[in-house]
Amino acid sequence: MNVIFISPQFPHYYYNFCLRLKERGARVLGIGDTPYDGVDDNTKNALDEYYYVPDLQDYEDVYRAVGFYTAKYGKIDWIESENEYWLYLEAHLRTDFNVTTGPKLEDMDQLRHKSKMKDVYQRAGIPVAKYAYLDSLETGLAFAREVGYPVIVKPDDGMGASCTYKLTSDDDFRNIYQTLDQETQFIVEDYVPGNVETFEGITDSQGNILMSTSHVMCDPVMDMVNEHLDTTFYQQPVFASDIYDIGERTVKAFGTKSRFFHFEFIRLTEDKDYLGRKGNLVGLEVNMRAPGAYIPDMMNLAYDVDVYTIWADMILYDQCFYDINRQYWVGYAGRRNDVQYALSNEQIIKRYGRFIALEDDVDAALAEAMSDHIFLFRTKNKEQLFRIMHEITQHAYTKKDKS
Repeated sequence: MNVIFISPQFPHYYYNFCLRLKERGARVLGIGDTPYDGVDDNTKNALDEYYYVPDLQDYEDVYRAVGFYTAKYGKIDWIESENEYWLYLEAHLRTDFNVTTGPKLEDMDQLRHKSKMKDVYQRAGIPVAKYAYLDSLETGLAFAREVGYPVIVKPDDGMGASCTYKLTSDDDFRNIYQTLDQETQFIVEDYVPGNVETFEGITDSQGNILMSTSHVMCDPVMDMVNEHLDTTFYQQPVFASDIYDIGERTVKAFGTKSRFFHFEFIRLTEDKDYLGRKGNLVGLEVNMRAPGAYIPDMMNLAYDVDVYTIWADMILYDQCFYDINRQYWVGYAGRRNDVQYALSNEQIIKRYGRFIALEDDVDAALAEAMSDHIFLFRTKNKEQLFRIMHEITQHAYTKKDKS
């Protein structure tokens, strides 16, 4: 089997996808925009061959790379990146090279545009926030006055919390509107009071969920980015829960087959007239790729499995060979380089080293949402998890702060 992996060298831990495929017997062919001498040994050893292109956004160059691999090795069976930034590129290549094992260009509207995602959610009976296309300032102000402030403004086709704003007044709206890229389609939507909960996993070719999990964001990603907060979230039980039920319905609604997926919902923290009661779940967005922010590693830690192998086995054998049994609570705590904390990294390790599974620096391009330095840790109970999370992210206080 010939598998092309786009950008295997970034993020740096994505070599794991390639390595598991190679270990299972696939031929893994990389295309990346880092010169070969700059690619780390983990990535080099995970690939059968690497093709350098100066710019992955130059479609002709990437097309030639796929053509080169096709001529050398025969028909390409899979094209993947597991990176939201390259989903259009994957789809374009699959369309042009007739690779049938993933979304093509005609599938991308509902997988990338938040407005189209809402349509699919609603057809599945899952409530979503009201929205309008932000075609003019007047349109946006009229919508805000109709639903009431606050409202959210964000790109219809956007990644993460980039260019996403919570507005609380007409003046806010006017000020932000002036800064928006007028070439980009934005939407304005009703603010939903609640916390983000995810549902992610891997499906087989029939859309059956091979494994899944869920994470709770302690703060909205939008606030983590815009307010420069420490990034914190944790893994929660998923089986026989409402998050599993709504996640399974979303898998079916979007025809999620042979995919790593990452869905986001909002759990209401207060009643919302047309959305439901406090505690209900509301559809937010879908991502047909692996979750970022080290969540695959958190899945491994919670279940004592290897999701990179599960993903590779799905591609090669269309099944999972692991017994899926959750054993731990797993947390993520990210620190900012420009913040002083009560405990140093060394003190955290000394105090909680037996619980910490990973300590790492985040790539600068991803640190805005993920923080600069992160800890993954696992415990046997929720109370212990929150105690460790609190100590990792507790800021140092000056005498002035305390007064």
